[in-house]
Amino acid sequence: MLDAIHHVALICTDYDRSRRFYVELLGLDLIREVYREERQSWKADLRIGSVQLELFSFPAPVMRPSHPEATGLRHLAFAVANLDPVIHRLESAGVAVEPIRIDQYTGQRFTFFNDPDRLPLELYEAL
Repeated sequence: MLDAIHHVALICTDYDRSRRFYVELLGLDLIREVYREERQSWKADLRIGSVQLELFSFPAPVMRPSHPEATGLRHLAFAVANLDPVIHRLESAGVAVEPIRIDQYTGQRFTFFNDPDRLPLELYEAL
């Protein structure tokens, strides 16, 4: 019935800051970017592997009610071949990264960090 995840949509409070974070720091590819005048909203379509990330801005969006255990999306996880260089890049850019943990069921290493709007993001070392 379902074939794959096509995209994940995020709403940010500062479009330029979040665009730089996802494109320049995390390295997602910019597919297209449009300003929707009627909604006073920017929208960027970004690509990571075969999945798209839609980045939206809206005037005065409501923040998440709690962190990270609000109902709905808990976090967004990115697969990486090696955690260490990615963590180094993030920390060099001033992004706080939690200590590495080991998944008790798979034995894989993973960690968490936040995007500019404190959305919890995970790095999962997929060997």
